[in-house]
Order: sequence, then structure tokens, then C-alpha cells
Amino acid sequence: MPLSDVEHVRAILVASAGLRRTMSYSELLEALGHRFSRPRMRAVCGTLDAIDEAARAAGEPELAVLVVRKADALPGQGWWVGGRPRRAGYEGPWSGPDAVAFVARLQAVAFDRWGGRADP
Repeated sequence: MPLSDVEHVRAILVASAGLRRTMSYSELLEALGHRFSRPRMRAVCGTLDAIDEAARAAGEPELAVLVVRKADALPGQGWWVGGRPRRAGYEGPWSGPDAVAFVARLQAVAFDRWGGRADP
């Protein structure tokens, strides 16, 4: 599956939100039929940006917040510098308890929106 397939990646993330779970970058790549590599991760991050832009335009919660690093269960650097936290009023650090709490709040919004839905 192409890493740039916005609808397919969105469906994977909506399904994950419906199960109230996050995905690591490598899990997302695996779901798309790819092994993890930094270039592939960067490519899928561009797709995540497109998904979140469409979500904002539709008045829906963003979904990229569900894709996290295995090491600390937080989104990667691109998510933090891409303006998402600032749009939500967060100016704190990219790691630590404040970051964890902030990300958990955004994830809960996505979980609540798509929890139990059968259709993405």
C-alpha cells in the first residue's frame, strides 16, 4: 500500500481510535505493508499532515497524535514542530509529564470521537 494513500492511512487511524489505542510508527508502516525505515517514516508523516489538515477543515479531531514512538509513547519531533501543540494552546516541552498529559488529552478526544464506530 502506498505511504501517501490518505484515505487508507486515515482508515487505519480511525480504527485504532475506535479501539482506543495508539500505534507506533513501525506498527503503522507494518499495517501499510512496509518495514520501518527513516525515509518511510518521513513519507508517512507527510500523509499524517494531510490527514490532520482535512480533519481540521471538517471539524474533526486530529489523528496524527495517535502515532507515537515506541520509546516514550509520544509523537515524534515533526508532530511537535508542525504547529499542532501551539494550535491547541500548548507551549511546553516535547517530553516529560506535561507533554504526556497534553498528548493524552488530544488522544482522548480522538478516542471519544471514533470509539465504537464501525465505519471510518
